[in-house]
Amino acid sequence: MLKSMTGFGSSILEIPSLGKVSIELRSTNHKFLEVIIHLPEGLLSLEERIKREIEGKIKRGRITCVVTLMSASRSTVKLNRDLLKDYLEALKKILTDFKIKDELRLDTLLNLPGVLSLSAKTISPQKSWSKIRILLNQALDNLLKARQKEGQAIAGYLKRRARGLEKSLEVIKRRFKKVIKDKIAKLLTDEERTSFLKNTDITEEMERLKFHLRNFQSRLGKLEPVGKELDFIAQEMQREANTIAAKSCDVFICGRIIGMKSQIEKIREQLQNIE
Repeated sequence: MLKSMTGFGSSILEIPSLGKVSIELRSTNHKFLEVIIHLPEGLLSLEERIKREIEGKIKRGRITCVVTLMSASRSTVKLNRDLLKDYLEALKKILTDFKIKDELRLDTLLNLPGVLSLSAKTISPQKSWSKIRILLNQALDNLLKARQKEGQAIAGYLKRRARGLEKSLEVIKRRFKKVIKDKIAKLLTDEERTSFLKNTDITEEMERLKFHLRNFQSRLGKLEPVGKELDFIAQEMQREANTIAAKSCDVFICGRIIGMKSQIEKIREQLQNIE
C-alpha cells in the first residue's frame, strides 16, 4: 500500500510526573529519512530513544517531532526556618546593643538572603519514558493513517495515468503497423526498405515501454516503500518514450508520444511524494 510522505499526527496524555504532555509529528517530502526533534529542557536525554521509535515505523521523509509540556509542574516556596531564626537573633542583638528603637518588619525579614527560595519539581525522563513512548506511538499511528490516506489517493491517480498510457500505446502500435505497411509499399528496393526499418522501427521500444507500464502497476500494490523504485521505472518509461519520438516518421505518432511524455512527467511529480 502506497504511503505519502506528507502528513500530521498528534496525541495528548496526562503523565503523573510531568502533567499534560503533547506530541506533534509533521512529515514532509525528503529523499531519505531525516528526523528533527524539539524537546523541553527536562526531556532532552530522551532524544535518541524518540528517534529510534520514529525510525522503526517510517522509512522516508523529513519528520519534525515537537514535545510540549502543556501543564508544567508548579514551583513551590521554601522557608529556611533555621536561617531565619539566626537572622532574628542577630537583628535583636543589634537593636539591643545599639539601642535602636525600630521594630523588625516582615518584609525586611523576607528579603534577607536565603530566607525564601523557589523549588521546581524535578523531572525524571527515564521514569516517564514508558508513558511518553505510548504517547509517541499514538501520534505515530495518527501520522501513518494520514500518510496512508493520502497515499491511497495518489495510488488511484497513478493507476489511472498508467492505464491511460497503455491505451495510448495500443493506439500507437496500431498506427505504426499501418504507417510501416504504407511506407514500405512505396520503396523500390530491399536496401531502401532495410535502411528505412533500421532507422524508424520502434517495435522494441514499444515492447519495453509496455513492460515498464505493467511493472509499474504491479508495484503499486506492494506493502513496502516503493517510491524510489517507481521513480526509476518512470524514468525508464520516459527514456523509451523519448526514443520512440526520435525514431518515429509519423506526425500522428509523434503527437501522441508527446502527450504520453507529459503524462509520465506528471506521474514523476506525484512520485516525489511517495515513501
